[in-house]
Amino acid sequence: MFSRLLRTFRSVVRPANAHPSLSLKEQTVNSYGRQLTASEIAAKEHRAFVGGLWEEVGQIQFEFMKVHGLLPEHKLIDVGCGAMRGGIHFVNYLDKGNYFGLDINASLIDAAKVELDSYNLIHKSPNLLVNDTFEFSLFNTKFDFAIAVSVFTHLFMNNILRCLVEINRVLSPGGRFYATFFQSPHSAYLDPLRHTPGTITTYYDRDPFHYSFAEMQNMATIANLKVQLIDDWLHPRDQKMLCFTMSTD
Repeated sequence: MFSRLLRTFRSVVRPANAHPSLSLKEQTVNSYGRQLTASEIAAKEHRAFVGGLWEEVGQIQFEFMKVHGLLPEHKLIDVGCGAMRGGIHFVNYLDKGNYFGLDINASLIDAAKVELDSYNLIHKSPNLLVNDTFEFSLFNTKFDFAIAVSVFTHLFMNNILRCLVEINRVLSPGGRFYATFFQSPHSAYLDPLRHTPGTITTYYDRDPFHYSFAEMQNMATIANLKVQLIDDWLHPRDQKMLCFTMSTD
C-alpha cells in the first residue's frame, strides 16, 4: 500500500546530508523524532503520537482558518503537518494542489498518506515534504496562509526563529502565518508553568516550552515580521494563537 501511495503523491524528501549544520531532527528533545512502524501506522497509533484530540483539534484549526479568510483558491502551508490531523480538513476544502504540508518525521508523512487515502482525498494532489530545517522554498511557490499548531510549543527559540525567517521568504504579499505557543506571564519565566484547561506543565528551557508574547515579538522583529496575539482561539490545552505578517518597514 505504501509503495502505491508514494508513487501517487508528489512528495519531496530532503537528503540527510543536504545541510552541513546540526539538523532540527538531531536536536529533537521529545519523542517526536521516533519513526513509527508500518504496523503502528496501520493501527492508527499516529493519531495519539501527534498529541491525540484528533477530531477536536483538527476541526478547531480548520474552522479558525476559514473564519480568518481561508478560501478554496488560496495556497496553504501546514508547518508540522504530522499525520494530517488538520490537513484532512484543509485538503478536502482547498482546490486541487493548494495544500502543502511539511514535517520532520518521515513516518508521519507515511501516515498522512494513509489517512488521505482512507478519506479518498488523493485526487486533491496534496504536496507533502519531509524536511528538518523549514525549507519551505523547496515547494517553489508563494503562500497566502500558513499554520503551525503545536510546533513552537516543542522548539527552542533558535529553531522558531529559523522557521520565521524561512516563512518570510515564501509568504505572498498580505499573507498570514498563524502559529500556536504556550504563553508565559513575562520574559525569561524560569519556573514551571501549569496551564488550564489541559493540565499541561511547560518550561522555559525544555519541552514543552513556554514563551512570553514579548519574546515572540523579538523573534518576529529579527525575522522582519510583525506579530499580534489572536483572541478568538480556544485551544483545549491552553495554547495561544499568534498571527505573523510581513513587515512593511
